[in-house]
Amino acid sequence: MKWFLIFWAGPIVFLAGWYWLSYYDMSFGIFMLTRQAHDLTFQVYANVLGIPPEVIPPLVARAIAVDSLVVLAIMAFRKRRKIFAWWQARQASKSSDAALASDESLSRAP
Repeated sequence: MKWFLIFWAGPIVFLAGWYWLSYYDMSFGIFMLTRQAHDLTFQVYANVLGIPPEVIPPLVARAIAVDSLVVLAIMAFRKRRKIFAWWQARQASKSSDAALASDESLSRAP
């Protein structure tokens, strides 16, 4: 599961880092991190897909969000027994807290 998360998060972190650095033109002397390369990349994708370049970043963000939900669902499915045990323990502690707060256990001090 650790490698699954690494191979899932690695490209997302790489893409987000490239997008942020190239969007703000923090190139450090590397052409791929310039704003010109950023605009060129999205123009190429826009020509291939037949859509305006400014539509692509929200589409990518939405795809990352959906992928993240799928990965979290897979993780939750694998840990479902622990999650269920935690939920039952939480519900049991709530019901015992309610039993302790009865009228008989409250202080009668003025």
